[in-house]
Formats: sequence, structure tokens, C-alpha cells
Amino acid sequence: MRRTVLEWFPAGGPRGSWPAEEFARQRRDEGQPAEVVMDLESDAFLVIVTQHSADAMT
Repeated sequence: MRRTVLEWFPAGGPRGSWPAEEFARQRRDEGQPAEVVMDLESDAFLVIVTQHSADAMT
């Protein structure tokens, strides 16, 4: 399984703002299986796409 980071957003965004979730939703609307994960080391939200081994080969 391979993960590709599409974008990252600092965790300290304005209150009530969800830029990583909004970005991921836009990618999902385009057909990409984007999801948001938290990177604790960098204190950031990452928008990623997971590709399975068979997908990565093509």
C-alpha cells in the first residue's frame, strides 16, 4: 500500500475552519479517494490518497 500526500494544513487553523476536510471533500467530488490524517510529528493535517499495490503498478 502506498500513500500520496496531496496537501498539508497546519493544525492551528482558525476556530471553526476545516480547510483539510474541505480540500479532501473537493478531491472526493473529483473522484479521488482522499482522506484526512493527523501527522503528530509536524502537528499538521495531511490530505492523502491511499493506493493499493496493484494500483501503484499501473
